[in-house]
This record gives sequence, structure tokens and C-alpha cells, in this order.
Amino acid sequence: MTEQYQYAVVGAGRQGVAAAYDMAKWGNAAGILLMDANREAAVQAVERINHLIGREAATAAQVDVRDHHALVEQLKSVDVFLCAVPFVFILDCMRAAIEARASMVDLGGHTGTTLKQIGMSDEACAAGITVVPDCGMGPGMNNTLGVYAIEQLQARGAAPREVRLWDGGLPQNPPEPWGYQCSFHINGLTNEYDGQALVLRGGVVMPVDALTEPEFLEFEGIGTLEAFVTSGGTSTVPYTYEGVLQVYENKTLRYPGHYRQFKAFKDLGLFREEPLTVAPGLTITPRQVYHALLAPSIEVERVIDICVMRAKGTGEKDGKDLSLVIDLIDRYDAETGFTAMERLTGWHAAIMAQFIAQGAIPPGVWPLEKAVSAARFLEEVRRRGFYITERWEEGASAPPA
Repeated sequence: MTEQYQYAVVGAGRQGVAAAYDMAKWGNAAGILLMDANREAAVQAVERINHLIGREAATAAQVDVRDHHALVEQLKSVDVFLCAVPFVFILDCMRAAIEARASMVDLGGHTGTTLKQIGMSDEACAAGITVVPDCGMGPGMNNTLGVYAIEQLQARGAAPREVRLWDGGLPQNPPEPWGYQCSFHINGLTNEYDGQALVLRGGVVMPVDALTEPEFLEFEGIGTLEAFVTSGGTSTVPYTYEGVLQVYENKTLRYPGHYRQFKAFKDLGLFREEPLTVAPGLTITPRQVYHALLAPSIEVERVIDICVMRAKGTGEKDGKDLSLVIDLIDRYDAETGFTAMERLTGWHAAIMAQFIAQGAIPPGVWPLEKAVSAARFLEEVRRRGFYITERWEEGASAPPA
């Protein structure tokens, strides 16, 4: 008889619901507890999951993550859970996980928080639990594809040198004038465009300003997309491969024209959070004004979307360059109602949770790139029907070291 596991999801939002669905469908779930500060949100999520699965797999509970005792009590019967709340609460959830002895994955997105979690690895080991931060689409699936490229180059006898990643979630039918829609708070978008990305350049970890280094790429069946630097996507991978790779970087994909529009907003000062005096006795915060004006035009409840991801790993074999290019394209699923971004984000986290439940990852806090073989992980991704292509490219003589 197949062993079954008790899962939980803290935060019954879009990505959390998608993850719970994956746990129920693919994760040998004895049960899934969905927790949210909003009881109605948790109940509606449970009803949707149970309807899609066709059985009573999920149950709901009203829990506020700021109530440490209540969260610990709910987690005591759980094998592994997904923390799908804003990153400012991740460390609180991890402390609760340690106390409850429940393993955990999270959607992360803030590398500083992830590094603090790694610093708590001894505590996780003592509690006998496993924690893998920064799962999702990006960071998450993008880095899984990047590490997969490294693994495949090594399997072919090549010495990996560079990994470049591109990913983005886009509306299938881009509306004018912005050509973009988002189903999350605009502040998250602005933070990605206003911060700094961690990259490997010349084998050394360094910051690069967001909204820089634009370029254009072609994707079969989609056409031309533009890409530029945004923050948060590489997570801890540059640290892991520092001194091993020369380059590791990630850029965000958008329809052409997006970069120039939003770079203009940033250059004008609309991303600034410092108060600005515009007249005697009248002070405003540029970012708040910018959000108030733009958000109604681009925020929607649900995007009929397409998610596009590419990883290109390049190495040297026999004095010549060898590259592997991996493309993953996914679209809104009308049958389940999950967007491509919900699937790629929630399901990636759920797959990692299932590896933990099965005992495939030892106790401690593990960066995604060290937790499990990327090739093994992508077996599970493909099992869920994601469309992934791979192509090898042979280049000219490799540049001198």
C-alpha cells in the first residue's frame, strides 16, 4: 500500500490553491489543510479543490500566521506544508515549523530572507525537519531549469561556464496601451523593477540594477519578446556556483515596448518612496501616486495568460562550446481554471513538498539547487503535462580562460 502524507498550505491565495490541488492529485495525500486568516477564503479554496479532485481531500481552518501558538497547533499533525504568505512572514512560519516539527517549503522571493533561513539549518536538523525555500516559478522553476542545464552539460562531458535564464508571465491577448496585466499587487511588480539582481559575472557574485540590459529573443509560436534585469529571480544559486561558473543570470520577459514604458516611469522618479513636496503644505509619495494611477489599468482578477521560460547553459568540451537550450511554455488551463503562473508557481512548490514527504531530502535547510537532482525534479514536471523542449547547439572554439 502506498504511503500517504498529511499536507498543509498556509495562505489560501491563488498559488496556494494551485499547490494544494497538485498535492491532492499527485502527492499521495491523506489530507490537505488549507489555512488562511480569512476563513471564507479558506473554505472557498477547499470547495474548489474537492470539486476538481472529486473527493473530500481538503479541509479549512482560520489561522492568522501572526498567532504563533495557533499556527504551531495546526502544524503538529502535518508532514510538510507550503508557506504561501508574503515573505515578511516566512521566518515566523519557519519558527512555527521547527516548534511543530513540520517540514516546509515556501514561495520566497526575497534572497535576504532565504539566507537567514539557511542560517537556521541546525535548528531544523535538531527538529528533524526539512526546509526548502524559494520554490515557485521565479525563483523556483527557472533555477531548476538552470541547474538541469548544468547537470546535462556535465553528463555530456562538458565543463559548464555560463547559465542564462529568461522567464515571464504574459497575457495571451495584450491590452492597449500597456500590453501587460498582472493578477497580484502592483507593488510586487515595482519592487522587482526597482531593486537589484544578484548575478554571477566573471565568476563573482555581484549586484546589477533592475530595469537594465534590455535584449530581444525569439520564441517559436510566440514571436519576439524583450528581456531585462529584475530582482529576486536567481535566489542563492549565484552563491552556490561562485567560482564554478563564470556567469549565472536571470531576466524577465515582456512584450516589446514594456521596457521603455516602465524605464521612463522609473527615470521620472515615480518608483521613489520618499515623500516629495509638490506645493506649500502638499506632500505626496511618488510611488503611491504611480500605483493609484496605473494599478486600475493593469491589475485584473484573473489573467488568461501564457508563461514563457528559457534556460541556456553553455560549457566547453574538446575546446569547443556546447550549449543546451531548454524552453518551457505553459498556458491558462480552462479545464481547472488555473493560470499558467499559478500552475508553474504552485505546482513547483508542491512537487518539492512531495519530495520532502517521501524522505528524498534530508533534514536541514536546503537551497533549491542542492535539495534534489534537477533531472529527477523535471521528471515530475513532465508527468504533469508541462511542455518542455531541449535542443543542443555546438559552437565555435571556446574563448580562452
